[in-house]
Amino acid sequence: MAQASQATIGDSEFDRDTAVVRRSEGVYDIDLSPGWTIINAVNGGYLLAVLGRALADALPHPDPFTVSAHYLTASRPGPAVVRTDVVRSGRTLSTGQASLFQYDDQGREVERIRVLASYGDLGGLPDDVRTAAKPPAMPPVEQCFGPQDAPAPLPGSSEITDRLMIKLDPATLGWALGQPSGKGEMRAWLGLADGRDADPFALLLAVDALPPTAFELGIKGWVPTVELTVHVRCRPAPGPLRVSITTRNLAGGFLEEDAEVWDSADRLVAQSRQLARVWSG
Repeated sequence: MAQASQATIGDSEFDRDTAVVRRSEGVYDIDLSPGWTIINAVNGGYLLAVLGRALADALPHPDPFTVSAHYLTASRPGPAVVRTDVVRSGRTLSTGQASLFQYDDQGREVERIRVLASYGDLGGLPDDVRTAAKPPAMPPVEQCFGPQDAPAPLPGSSEITDRLMIKLDPATLGWALGQPSGKGEMRAWLGLADGRDADPFALLLAVDALPPTAFELGIKGWVPTVELTVHVRCRPAPGPLRVSITTRNLAGGFLEEDAEVWDSADRLVAQSRQLARVWSG
């Protein structure tokens, strides 16, 4: 999506919509934006970034290294409160927990998501890399397709797609044409629509921003996240990300999604695994 000017880290829609306001020590207020919804539910990656920002303020280290979240009830756009606790504060790693709460229609407080996370300083990590992992083989971004290329809205499209630069690998687009491959794979070039480069908090969004792999398995229903664990490996270089997600096993109405996120310097910058429930449509 062409932009008159590129947004910068700290001054973008993503930063404004994930910003939390400290009410008291360990307690933060936020108004969850409707701009990051899928159908009517707030996207799980966006929620993870919100809680990630709160923990970055509460803990002595700046960067999420590992974040494990359990999604308890669906979040809605509107007011929410995040409560954090410092579990341990060490020299190189600190650990905290956070929960996000909203009120239901009867005015009762409901916990939406609970997170346990360890933070450190990604800038202080050694440069040594020994890996067998390779970036996903994908066509150039100009040969891939986004929601704006479809003649009609894609199944599951929503407000969040207007805030993303997403270009799907044609090899994983069979579901959009009524011909799912059955392979359980999804790959895309990904960025924020306003041109803001990715940082560790945007990586928390990136692992949960693509259409569900269930679509390529021929399933059209809702696929809500039950649990999601993200490992942030390094701060990404400027430029678009490449995201690859695979599912190997759907059983008992649940599937796993394994995600890898690669930056423009061909570095593996984030990994995740989530368990999701499949509601067939």
